Amino acid sequence: MKLTSNNFEDNGRIPGENAFCIPAVTGHVCLGANRNPHLAWSGLPTGTRSLVLICNDPDVPTRPDDVNQEGRTVPASLPRTDFSHWVLVDLAPSGEIAEGEFSSDVTPCGKPGPTGPRGTRQGINDYTAWFAGDEQMKGDYYGYDGPCPPWNDEILHHYVFTLYALDVERLPVDGRFTAADALKAMSGHVLGEAKLTGVYALNPAVAG
Repeated sequence: MKLTSNNFEDNGRIPGENAFCIPAVTGHVCLGANRNPHLAWSGLPTGTRSLVLICNDPDVPTRPDDVNQEGRTVPASLPRTDFSHWVLVDLAPSGEIAEGEFSSDVTPCGKPGPTGPRGTRQGINDYTAWFAGDEQMKGDYYGYDGPCPPWNDEILHHYVFTLYALDVERLPVDGRFTAADALKAMSGHVLGEAKLTGVYALNPAVAG
């Protein structure tokens, strides 16, 4: 299996158009176009009946103390954890994903779901928990929401898009679900997988 994109190469930089936040002259950052990237696949295993796509950032700080704080940085030595950016299930094996097909612009309080385009379903991403305490932004964030790493982080963030080929047409999850729920439901049904990694940073010292 192989997963590719017209927007960035493997381990290449994700364009600002595919990001939740982009650098700004004042205030460090502003909202980006938040368009999901184009994705295409090939070499699916025989017997593939549906696809699952999960995008995950494994470089998120485990402590928020220094995040986006003036005069401070998020140290590279800080332990990191996962942050889910997209959970898409019941995707047909044929075709590809067009840029902006599943997300275009930031939607305060989150995009609706779980029903998605072309008979797909989308889980909630981790912006749901991130904005839980923000009265203007809190809600269930379904589908794709792109990169927005801390603007003072000392490291480059990696966004891993993983495509799973399944032997079932419909993933056995219902209602509101997360990436962890999807991974659990896939157990015993995965025929193969492919990964594509993009990198992104809002810290000028890291972004280059």
